[in-house]
Amino acid sequence: MKKLLLVLTMVALLLTSVTGCGNQNQTGNKSTGEQKQAEQVNTKYKPKNGQQIVIGFSQYTMGAPYFVEIVKAAQREAEANGCKFISVDGQDNINKQQADIEDLLSKNIDLLILNAKDPIGVVPAVKEAQAAGVPVIEVDSSIDPSAPVVTTIQSNNKENGKRVGLWLAEQFKGKNIKAALISGAQGNPVGQTRRDGVFAGVIAGQMKALGQEISDAKAEEYANDVEKQLVSKGKAKFDKANFEIVAQGWGSWAHEGGLKAMEDILVANPDINVLISENDSMALGALEAIKEAKQEGQVTIVAAADGQKEALALIKEGKYGATGMNNPTLIGKTAVQVGLKVLEGDKSFPKIYYTPPVAITKENVDQYYDPNAGF
Repeated sequence: MKKLLLVLTMVALLLTSVTGCGNQNQTGNKSTGEQKQAEQVNTKYKPKNGQQIVIGFSQYTMGAPYFVEIVKAAQREAEANGCKFISVDGQDNINKQQADIEDLLSKNIDLLILNAKDPIGVVPAVKEAQAAGVPVIEVDSSIDPSAPVVTTIQSNNKENGKRVGLWLAEQFKGKNIKAALISGAQGNPVGQTRRDGVFAGVIAGQMKALGQEISDAKAEEYANDVEKQLVSKGKAKFDKANFEIVAQGWGSWAHEGGLKAMEDILVANPDINVLISENDSMALGALEAIKEAKQEGQVTIVAAADGQKEALALIKEGKYGATGMNNPTLIGKTAVQVGLKVLEGDKSFPKIYYTPPVAITKENVDQYYDPNAGF
């Protein structure tokens, strides 16, 4: 197998050679502090002589339509470029995902695309890929900085969350927000970034409505205070912005998980007026519980991320407030395109490549809704 020394150099790069990706939101990246400093090494890749490139994709779960669509989009793009594509499902188990990666490496893949189940637990497998000369691209989830990946391709979770939070604050205009929060998985950094982005947007928007404009940095500081309360108490209250989270439930990113978490929350908190979810799938499940409790129309529903077509259809009908755009088709396609550039010898990629942040609401949903979409 080829030997590869990867180069990660921070550049002000829009990846113009990657079609369909859109422009990277540099202003948003700087404001969130999520852009990590890259390291510099040298790329010395020599492509196989006329042999078909083999791309492996390790997805940690196929338990939600979003994850399925990332893999399908990557496969379409790989096959369109004449590559062989092999995907494996970690079944939401870190041990299986590690074994999956070892199996892919045994099949002499040229490129590994990875959506890590655990940001730290998968690091040894990534280092094994590096030792085998296989470049690794992380998608969707975040991974520990010690993992030698080329880049991480994901939506700008914090900026998406902020936009959703600002929209929510605009609906309430300083009035009391009594929210339930449904999160994906404990310890997941993407989930925390998403909800903290929403908190910052809500706080900034609410305080502006109350005549107290604050900076983005101050809004994030206050959001961190809310996060600390959640960690210690499982609920939080921020009186300066009339913003309260009465309970946090865990939905494992799935529809059924959101349904169960919301049922439990409503038993003790039937008077909530907002649901904040870290993705659409859990929010759609929670909506079923809200309907069962005969509270549909009384609870404003927002998701920090995804843009799932079922959620967009409800946004069009006015039954779902807003969601952040986290396009799995764009992420999967971009991962393959970037990977092929790496295999051609391209040495410069940002440590994190963000797709453009957008809050999808009734005002702009027609730009994004496709009833025939895979997700």
